[in-house]
Amino acid sequence: MKEITINVIDETGKKHKIVTPLEMGLNLMDVLRSHDLVEGACGGMALCATCHCYIESDHQIANQKDDELAMLDQLFSVDDEKSRLACQIPIIEAINNIIVKIAPPD
Repeated sequence: MKEITINVIDETGKKHKIVTPLEMGLNLMDVLRSHDLVEGACGGMALCATCHCYIESDHQIANQKDDELAMLDQLFSVDDEKSRLACQIPIIEAINNIIVKIAPPD
């Protein structure tokens, strides 16, 4: 089974290197939640922002949909260039070696 690497900087600045399989239908929130790095309270419906993160690398990620943009618009810690909801980023080969920083809670 193919795998990709996800590089995560948690809220304390600690770096984590996570290797995760492809082709399982996971999203970034699923992976981060399984390592206790985000809460993911709504289960991936873009309704809570407890998986808010900053994309620190130059990876090309699909454009944000209206529900993600609406949720991010409610946050104080949003960065217009880097903020994403991890639940809206599928685990695909194109994000291999992505660098993600966990956003502080609002």
